[in-house]
Amino acid sequence: MGLPGFTQDLPAFRSLRYDEDYSFLKSDTGNNWYKRIKFAPLSKSANSYISYGGDLRYQYFYIQNEGWGEESEDNDGYILSRWLLHADLHASRHLRTFIQLQSSLANSRQAASAVDDNPLEVHQAFIDYQVNPGGKNYMIFRAGRQELLYGSQRLVSVREGPNNRQSFDGLRSIFHSGNFKADLFYSHYVAARKDIFDDGFNKDTRFWGVYWVQSNVPVLKNIDLYYLGLHKKTASFDAGSGKELRHSIGARVWNGKGATGYDLETVYQFGKFSGRSISAWTASMNISHRFNSIKWKPEAGLKMELISGDKHAADSSLQTFNPLFPRGAYFGLAALIGPYNLFDVHPSLSLQLLRRLNFEIDCDVLWRYSEGDGLYAVNGTLLYSGKQLAEKYIGKQLAAALVYNANAYFFVQAEFTWFDAGAYLQKAGTGNDILFAGVTAQLKF
Repeated sequence: MGLPGFTQDLPAFRSLRYDEDYSFLKSDTGNNWYKRIKFAPLSKSANSYISYGGDLRYQYFYIQNEGWGEESEDNDGYILSRWLLHADLHASRHLRTFIQLQSSLANSRQAASAVDDNPLEVHQAFIDYQVNPGGKNYMIFRAGRQELLYGSQRLVSVREGPNNRQSFDGLRSIFHSGNFKADLFYSHYVAARKDIFDDGFNKDTRFWGVYWVQSNVPVLKNIDLYYLGLHKKTASFDAGSGKELRHSIGARVWNGKGATGYDLETVYQFGKFSGRSISAWTASMNISHRFNSIKWKPEAGLKMELISGDKHAADSSLQTFNPLFPRGAYFGLAALIGPYNLFDVHPSLSLQLLRRLNFEIDCDVLWRYSEGDGLYAVNGTLLYSGKQLAEKYIGKQLAAALVYNANAYFFVQAEFTWFDAGAYLQKAGTGNDILFAGVTAQLKF
């Protein structure tokens, strides 16, 4: 799977593929076939060039007692496949166009949604104009369909876990100056539809905001401050349905370098929902430490989250927190529960068994934060109402995974999850335990 003699000096692939920069290959004297894919000059000066790339992923999943026993049994499991192919055209040092196609297919998946089964779409298509390219201070103006990713992806994510990544039609201005970055945007969320090239402009969900990052801060290391605005024509919670206008103000302190990492974040939300005022919040903590001097370099982690839920469905205020556009696999690849109305404690341990083989295990214990609110899926769909149910304990989820990174381009992951249904699920529905097994193979180029 390797590409000897050339690719060892290439940078790692980015979560946002449009952030990859292969202009340094202009000075490379080799004639490797992979170089011709990543950097194909279109002019003698090589200031104009085109770069190609892609992402191919296949997954097999088997679920016993899907929906805690509410769904019909599928004894054979199902296969998901996803193809992402892009072309990055740099017409000059200032002007650039990025286009990416996405094909997501579901084979034998019962009642597959458009997030799983979306045959072919223009996933991204935007134009950049960059001021002062190559300088310490520069600005990018961007217009078109694009992926958005901010911070830890708790609120704005590319949705890598599900089969179909998400994107937005919007305008952005991005300013860099040394350790400072500011991003201002206005967009419409692109809703997935199940036919070919039908993910058109969506006027029902508008999303805007500003995200500010300051790096290399004394003691704190990195600070994010942000404002995010959301308008939905129709939103649904346990308290009812209606128009939603929600504002989110958040702060994050984090460090991802060295043996000890941490990520602390808090968000407050306000606005209006169906004539009611919104007052919601969340606070999260994620800390980890890697013991490099011990065999297998164990890394122990602990996550904790408090996510507000509605207190009383009939009053004039809504306390249900809205995670906006979060990671799809928020609590593991099984993606059983979304980050609404929760209190969870999530310890984890990872071991580097071999240079390219890691073993990961974690346990997530979950409770409803408020008795007056229900349990939600990752996409915000209400799974079970919380009305007239006093039980808060949802259950615990134990997951284990083996991850083999063959090289920078190919990896395989096998995961097993057991969800032990608690008192709330047993009262709200059938409450059967869930067994989930999955295998993922992914190639990037």
